[in-house]
Amino acid sequence: MKGHACVILLMCLSCVCATALQEKSAKDELLLEYLRQYLTELKRGDEPEAVPAQRGTEELTRDYKPPKEVDLQTLQELDADDETLVKYKEALLGSTADVLDEGGQNVLLKALVFAPVDHEETVLDLTGDLSQFKHRPIVVKEGAEYKIKLIFRVQREIVSGLRYFEADYRKGIRVDKANFMVGNYGPKTEEHIFQSPVDELPVGMMRRGVYIVKSKFTDDDKNIYLEWEWSFSVKRDWE
Repeated sequence: MKGHACVILLMCLSCVCATALQEKSAKDELLLEYLRQYLTELKRGDEPEAVPAQRGTEELTRDYKPPKEVDLQTLQELDADDETLVKYKEALLGSTADVLDEGGQNVLLKALVFAPVDHEETVLDLTGDLSQFKHRPIVVKEGAEYKIKLIFRVQREIVSGLRYFEADYRKGIRVDKANFMVGNYGPKTEEHIFQSPVDELPVGMMRRGVYIVKSKFTDDDKNIYLEWEWSFSVKRDWE
């Protein structure tokens, strides 16, 4: 009888231990998967992959729910005793101890580049006087294809849902607008570069002239990192 009792007791203990291990394993796997998804989204921010613009839509983000904000320190300290997670975070976020801090806002938009497909680029330095760009239009050829590039840095905390908005006006009337999802980024000394998909400039005699562009760089938390105006002049050819 004692032998039977021992066998039964050992079986019960085995079941309890197995259940506990399964629950811990499931919990760890869930946490690991969460971190994988969260950190992978941040990593994608380093890739200059074009995101299709959304045009002519009044409620661009009505159903969009931004992820819960997690500061960098909390993310780094989370499960610090788990070697697998620590290595995974280091691989994706890298070392943040020596990230350059230039002061000012967490996100610094350095420049906007107007990049025609078959012509030289024009760089707008966004670290100085912004008022000049509205009165010095970029001369462009009608119908030319182009991209918009954004050069920026993230200094301290992870930023989620960076977006670039622009609205084009001609003679005071809005004629076009665009909304680009730039992505999620972690702190980094090096500059990030985002490229828009290829777009086409207006074409035809009636559409030539000067266009004023109102631009805004923001994020999921509705922080406005920069808001400015610039302009371009559509002509028959590059001049």
